[in-house]
Amino acid sequence: MTDKDLETQVPDNQAPSEEDIEREKAQLIFTWFQHTNEVVKEQFPEYEVEGQIGNNPSFGPMFAFTLKKDEKSTAVGFFLNELMRNFQTNPNAGLWMSSFFVDLLRSEQSHVLPNPPQSEDEAKELLDKHIVPYCANAVREEFPDQKIYVDLELHEEHGPVLECGFISVVDGNNTCALPLQYLMTLYLLNRDPAEPMIQAMYRLYEENNLGASEA
Repeated sequence: MTDKDLETQVPDNQAPSEEDIEREKAQLIFTWFQHTNEVVKEQFPEYEVEGQIGNNPSFGPMFAFTLKKDEKSTAVGFFLNELMRNFQTNPNAGLWMSSFFVDLLRSEQSHVLPNPPQSEDEAKELLDKHIVPYCANAVREEFPDQKIYVDLELHEEHGPVLECGFISVVDGNNTCALPLQYLMTLYLLNRDPAEPMIQAMYRLYEENNLGASEA
């Protein structure tokens, strides 16, 4: 047996290299991108569809899709993990994706992805003057029969979070919290940053039977 033969024989139980793992991960991401890109094209056949792949250091791979027609552009972004979860569990995942475009498409204006803040001061201003007040108002409007607690807190693992809760709930879990960085990322994807907070509040509303108490 020659030295060359030794070099080409790889044990069956040899662990994949870091390079192999990264290559497989990149292929998986691209496969999902191709699939979801085709889904968007099927949902909006009258539009030209452009897609792009990005990565967020905190939330992982992200895809953005832009619909173009008559010099008007409408873009929406998604986290890969939420796409995988929905396409594996939701039989209407295509409709779920398209729903994020519908309201934006009704507008006469273009909706390109917002420019990310270029400094900490810009990020703070965006959060303090737009995202946090918007989320607080949206939650309060969703539950007009309830007194809502809204505040900023510091979480050991997730950093600054926006916390909301029902003041009327004294015992048990009465609050939910989401990282400010997550809310900002949703905003930068042309998504409604208040939506996940409202969904979490509805879970609390049902867990604590608040609807029954008001009946």
